Amino acid sequence: MGSGKIIFMGRTGSGKTTLCQKLDALELKYKKTQSVEFYKNAIDTPGEYMENRNYYHALIMTAVDAKLIAILGDPTVRDNYIPPAFAGTFAKEIIGIVTKITLADSQEDIKRVEMELRQAGARKIFLVDTVEEIGIEELFHYIHEQIDD
Repeated sequence: MGSGKIIFMGRTGSGKTTLCQKLDALELKYKKTQSVEFYKNAIDTPGEYMENRNYYHALIMTAVDAKLIAILGDPTVRDNYIPPAFAGTFAKEIIGIVTKITLADSQEDIKRVEMELRQAGARKIFLVDTVEEIGIEELFHYIHEQIDD
């Protein structure tokens, strides 16, 4: 096992659990994450933690156990709950992941989410679709470079 983990943060339904399952080569099955869950390579957080500022302390405390932070944005919805300058809360690298890119209504929706992630402080942005396997190999390669040393 690597010396670190990645923590996934984002609104409910943005794809955090799917990425955790895929990263650990588990069978993909939808389930609503009710509490923080630890995988071999990842930490999954409930969407409510990002959607409600009263839970930010839980994200901050849980991120202590992570080496890399990923904020997910879903272009199929308008409310991603990604606060500007959110990365300033953490003393770790933040990446942004735009999920469900093949389901987005338009390229403008994808660009909007990219902008939200950049405004939050993500320096590197990945565009992915887990079902269609778009961008997953590049994302996972980058994740493993960061957490396995």
